[in-house]
Amino acid sequence: MTAKLVVGVDGHGSGDRALDYAQQLAGKIDACELLVVYIIEWSPYSFQTPEENEQRHKRREKEIAIAQERIIQPAVEKLTKEGLNARGIVRHGNVADALNEVAVKEKAEQIIVARASERSLSQRIFGSSTANLVMEASVPVTVVG
Repeated sequence: MTAKLVVGVDGHGSGDRALDYAQQLAGKIDACELLVVYIIEWSPYSFQTPEENEQRHKRREKEIAIAQERIIQPAVEKLTKEGLNARGIVRHGNVADALNEVAVKEKAEQIIVARASERSLSQRIFGSSTANLVMEASVPVTVVG
């Protein structure tokens, strides 16, 4: 049986730290698949004009293509060059909810993410995606410092 690990990446150093840890962990597991996941933050509560709604699908497709090209493909290539089994996934949505949904759908054993070192005022008030994921996830979550 292949163990599946979901790795949340963000295109920054924190995502690289999560990816490095997942790579080390996968190297210790005989049969492991790494699912490198990037979530494009989107809120259903944002207000848009009718013109923006018309362009929404095109904009989403473009955002997914950019994330695939700039973040996911390089990460997956790095892992496969090291002999690991990896694939990438890009989703829109709330980061914590979307990572958990991917983990449940893929029957992953664990989610690996990193905490961001810099915290904005809104994160201090409302909480971070990492904290929300830890509280709500259906599978164990490893948070890399």
